[in-house]
Amino acid sequence: MSESPKSCIELVGVSKWYEAGNGVAELPRRILDGLDLVVRGGERFAIVGPSGCGKSTLLNILGTLDAPSEGKVIIDGIDTSGLAEKAIARIRSEKIGFIFQMHHLLPQCTALENALVPTLALATRPDPAAATERAKMLFERVGLADKLNSQPGRLSGGERQRVAVVRSLINSPRLLLADEPTGALDEDNAKRLIDLLVELNDSEGLALIVVTHDRNIADAVGATRTLNRGKLEG
Repeated sequence: MSESPKSCIELVGVSKWYEAGNGVAELPRRILDGLDLVVRGGERFAIVGPSGCGKSTLLNILGTLDAPSEGKVIIDGIDTSGLAEKAIARIRSEKIGFIFQMHHLLPQCTALENALVPTLALATRPDPAAATERAKMLFERVGLADKLNSQPGRLSGGERQRVAVVRSLINSPRLLLADEPTGALDEDNAKRLIDLLVELNDSEGLALIVVTHDRNIADAVGATRTLNRGKLEG
């Protein structure tokens, strides 16, 4: 019997709340409530739920961009609770890739230069030639082999988002987090992007979590989990 894939990230009893502001005597606003989650290598699913339910908050906690009010975030077997921000940032750069609704590319840099930016955050810098070769391979995979030297202003919206995909994969992460990645794209480009992410999930063996409000996008990802009253269902 083959072993199940190792978990790449685990949430244990994660809650998140925000204190009421302006001196108002109110209970804290609870966004996540004792949430447990195990994500294994190669797994993929979409997170859906109404606006304001905490989908992006959950994704930020998964990506260590935000910390839970209580509970644990365990990445590749490492409990991040109590770690210094520098140590968490190192884990983030090595283990997690991000794609956002807006591509956040540097306008003065070429597509290739943008894709290589995350390598600068690694504790041990990769060989520049090897990193460049991986980038070129990924650009070919996403259909942009002829756009390496193009600046973002010369690319279409769909092309810019594909550059962002290459950038998210350059450090060979175990987990890819996508927050409304198709929100700024038309229907055709949105479908192409999700098809690409699903293909990369299969071929790269990384886990993929997509936050979306679009049920069609969620269906294209495959499995769907609903964030409801601070917990994931499904």
